[in-house]
This record gives sequence, C-alpha cells and structure tokens, in this order.
Amino acid sequence: MSISTPGGGPERRPSVVSTGKKPAAGRPAAGAKPGSAKAGAGKPTGPRPGAGGKGRKPVTPVKVSQGRSWGPIALFVAVGVLAVSIIGYGAWAAFQGSKPWEDRAAAIDGIVNFREKDKKLVEGGNHQRGSITYSVLPPVAGPHNDAWQNCMGDVYDAQIANEHAVHSLEHGTVWITHRPDLPADQVAKLKEKVQGKEKLMLSPFEGLDKPISLQAWGYQLKVDSADDGRIDEFIKTLRVNASVEGPNALCSGGITATGTAPRDGNQMPQG
Repeated sequence: MSISTPGGGPERRPSVVSTGKKPAAGRPAAGAKPGSAKAGAGKPTGPRPGAGGKGRKPVTPVKVSQGRSWGPIALFVAVGVLAVSIIGYGAWAAFQGSKPWEDRAAAIDGIVNFREKDKKLVEGGNHQRGSITYSVLPPVAGPHNDAWQNCMGDVYDAQIANEHAVHSLEHGTVWITHRPDLPADQVAKLKEKVQGKEKLMLSPFEGLDKPISLQAWGYQLKVDSADDGRIDEFIKTLRVNASVEGPNALCSGGITATGTAPRDGNQMPQG
C-alpha cells in the first residue's frame, strides 16, 4: 500500500501518529534513541551515592596510635629480677654452706676465737672436782667437773655452775647467757631460740659487760640485743661442730639444778 503526499512532491517519511498513551516505565519513548537526552532525562548519569560501583574511591582506614603498655613489661622485669635474686642467693648460700665450719665461724663479726688466742686454755679440758677459777667469763673452755649441765634445750631461771656448763660446751653445746635484768621480752626471744633444742641452754649470768654473751668450746660472741642476727649464725655454725668429743656426746642426763657451786656428790658418767 502506498501513501501519497499532497502536492506530489518528493517522497517524505510518514508522520508518526500519537495514540495518546504514555510509554511504559523504563522504556524509551517511541522514536527516542538509547542514550539520548530524552532517554536519560532527569536521571543522574554517575554512580549512585553509597553504591559500590566503579569509580568510587576506597576509604583508607584511620590507624589510631596507641602508647606502649608499660604495666606487663614492668611486671616481667620485676619477676625476672626476683628469679635471678633467688637463684643468686641460693648459689651463695650453697657456697657458704660448703665452707668448713671454722671459716664460717671466723666470718661472724665480733666473734673471739680462743682456739687461736689461747690454745693452752682450750686444750686443758681435764676433769676436776671443786670450784675452778676461769680466766674468761663466762668460761669458754678449760678444766671442768665430771658432770655436765643438762643441755637438751634447757632454760634456767638462775645462774648455773661454770664447772658443769664448761663440760656441756665440751660436748658441743652452745651456752647463751644474759644479764639477770635483761628485759623480759628479750629473754623470751632467747628462750624461743633455745627451748627444746638439743645442745643448747640458756641461763642468767652476773657481771656481764654486754647484755648477752654466747659461748661454744673455744668461741665467744657478745651482743647488745636478742634481735642481733649473729646469734642465729653463731648457733647454726658452732652447735655440735665445736664439740671436742664428737657429735654423739651426750646432753641428756646432766645436772638440772641451778646454783654456782659444783655438785661433786652428784657425779654423772664421765664423758
């Protein structure tokens, strides 16, 4: 079928007849070319805000700089120092303990070693009756009574006879003496160190030039206070070790009475 145009002029494109209907949504109007202004009218051509399409610049995360945590570091250092100290002290104590007891005794500040100072006094350990005059008071060695003073951790509330006490020293006892007027709390501390422990004994002693005096066979140490750490060191080093009759010398079965006069009538088995 041919369509004629008025005037018989050159052939022209047929006119588009409008039907009065709107184009469907999303479809271009009739005669519009894809990509034309009409097709995209009113719509942005760039990427939608918030969409993750091409052309969106990635957001770089912001790094927050945190200060160094010193707490765990300090704790670690403290633990390390403590461990090294413990190991070091243990090694030192083991080394000290391996020394001969004579060397450990010589290291006690203020100790007097009569084994070197007066060898004749220390060697004269024979038994004899009656009262004996001692050049060192409290005595540390020399002749003594046949009977020893009981030294099973005994605490005496009055002075004891030197002649019996020296025999106990010969058996390896440490004899602690104190002024009769030493404060009760100080006496209690000394008592705690002695009571119930074999080869230790405690008694008051008149005329001391220091509040407390410790004796072992051939050794003496004088201190001002029961809190002096050298007391424990003296006991640890010289108890038993200072014996001249060996570690099995008896402390039980001795004289338990107090008084400064020796008891010749109550003789114990010789030792």
